[in-house]
Amino acid sequence: MASTRPRPRLLYVTDLAYEARGRRYCDEDIQLSARLREHLDDMDVALCHPLDAAALMDGFDLVVVRNSGPVIHYQEAYDAFRDRALRDGVRVYNPLTGRADMAGKQYLVDLTAEGLPVIPTVDRGEDLHRLPEAASYVVKPKLGADSIGLRTVAREELAGLDFTADGGLLAQPRIDFRHEVSFYFIDDAFQYALYAPRPDRRWELEPYAPTDADLEFARGFVDWNTLPYGIQRVDACRAPDGRLLLVELEDLNPYLSLDLIGAEGQRAFAGNLAVSLRRYLADSFTQSHSIE
Repeated sequence: MASTRPRPRLLYVTDLAYEARGRRYCDEDIQLSARLREHLDDMDVALCHPLDAAALMDGFDLVVVRNSGPVIHYQEAYDAFRDRALRDGVRVYNPLTGRADMAGKQYLVDLTAEGLPVIPTVDRGEDLHRLPEAASYVVKPKLGADSIGLRTVAREELAGLDFTADGGLLAQPRIDFRHEVSFYFIDDAFQYALYAPRPDRRWELEPYAPTDADLEFARGFVDWNTLPYGIQRVDACRAPDGRLLLVELEDLNPYLSLDLIGAEGQRAFAGNLAVSLRRYLADSFTQSHSIE
């Protein structure tokens, strides 16, 4: 009798109780995971809290990390999850090879040194001269998220900072930008864009129609990150001179604001995500058998 291959199992990691300012994480993950079930009807899909992921993941073929909240709130548990997943070859989506926020915010310093269009960022007192003159400056921890630990200081206060505190600090000029805009990608494919037309209301977002130049800007950072699969959000601000500058490249668990793109957009996003997940599983299976 021919053996029947077991149904693939997908573990969807989310913190449904996490409260974020201006966002409803739980609503997004309830809806997205439900739509994934429709597209992945040949798979078993289970949801779990991020603190349970390390104990459960061995029983699944793919672990999808979604709205799990800033890992700084459970850093030790996340580090254990990450170390074990890398050691045991667990398939995690996004793959744990991301070079951006997944690895902290050192990449902002590196991109600045490379001369790429990013808000100028330094992480050492001896490099403060590289920052342009500004009315004030933003200081934040390298391991921060959701504006945790962020503060605004005057130029004269920068010299007295201990840049090694709290796991490392970053300093940037405070940009008087026109608006913020976010570009959302699955793998290397652009999905949609949203922007905050009022700088003082970051999470009051509206649909945004990007220009070709906007997409070239965003895609450049997705290409730089070299993730073969995954969801990425490219956050940028429009400087007074009209240029876009990178604010953040979120490649760990970006909130997607799916409630703002309509039912048709949500269906399309879930369908494209399902295709990416299937491709990841298929490519992983092919690679493991070719090694054998």
